[in-house]
Amino acid sequence: MTPDDLMFRPGLMKGERILITGGGTGLGKEMAEACMMLGADVYICGRRGGVLDETAKALMDAHPASQGAGKVIGIACDIRVPEAIHDMMDQIWTGGGALTGLINNAAGNFISRTEDLSPRAFDAISNIVFRGSFFVTLDAGKRWIAEGKKASVISILTTWVWSGGPFTVTSAMSKAGLNVMTQSLAVEWGHKGIRFNAIAPGPFPTEGMSARLSPGSDMGSSRNMSGNPMHRVGEMRELANLAVYLLHPLSTYVNGQTIAIDGGAWNAGGGGFSGLHEWSDEQWANARAMIQGANEKDRAKRTV
Repeated sequence: MTPDDLMFRPGLMKGERILITGGGTGLGKEMAEACMMLGADVYICGRRGGVLDETAKALMDAHPASQGAGKVIGIACDIRVPEAIHDMMDQIWTGGGALTGLINNAAGNFISRTEDLSPRAFDAISNIVFRGSFFVTLDAGKRWIAEGKKASVISILTTWVWSGGPFTVTSAMSKAGLNVMTQSLAVEWGHKGIRFNAIAPGPFPTEGMSARLSPGSDMGSSRNMSGNPMHRVGEMRELANLAVYLLHPLSTYVNGQTIAIDGGAWNAGGGGFSGLHEWSDEQWANARAMIQGANEKDRAKRTV
């Protein structure tokens, strides 16, 4: 990402302290880069400590402090474990004070016929997306309330929270829960200066998304985008600019909203996986094998 990709003035986020869960790769990495380029100090967390360190180094090498950039700090943390979250928050608060922003971005997802799901597969997604995001929000929220601090919380959802998610039921259920959390806490904590909003992206292809939601195919192909009014996938800078806007104190009156950024696909009735009704047993078996391979590759990089 270059300064020309950002619509905001240099230094806009100076003094801001942001935590992005799942910030080592994909959408989280892109949002982290945008925030630190604009001067914020950004913490990124995830289970793969080596990946976090590589991302932090790469971003800081690309955008040095001499150019007005902030810093990126990786913290290995399993957000399925409340005690690990508490330790991470202690480290962040001790290292410079209260966070000013949180992006609940950590996720797990894969396509599957719902009848093929095991309890373990259900837990693998819901424990991260639903429970983990709530635990992170609650731990930070208690600290903000106790200290009288203002903050902005963003949760990364999908448009499935409105339409349902066939073949991604666990993810759709979990993200729908975060949508309700966003609406509820926007009212409950809004008068304390703690805002809640959510972003519902359409396709923004990343390695992890392609491996688990479209194994063996190109999610950005013109065929796959034929139902999108703009006939394309999203550009990372488009999502990053929206996240920066919602995090910044000058957007204070935006509260309790879930904003779709999908080129109008939601309005056109697209954005789901209902077409997978046509898949054969063999196609599902091949997809499961490719998804398992991607999971094993990621598992080998985890440190917590």
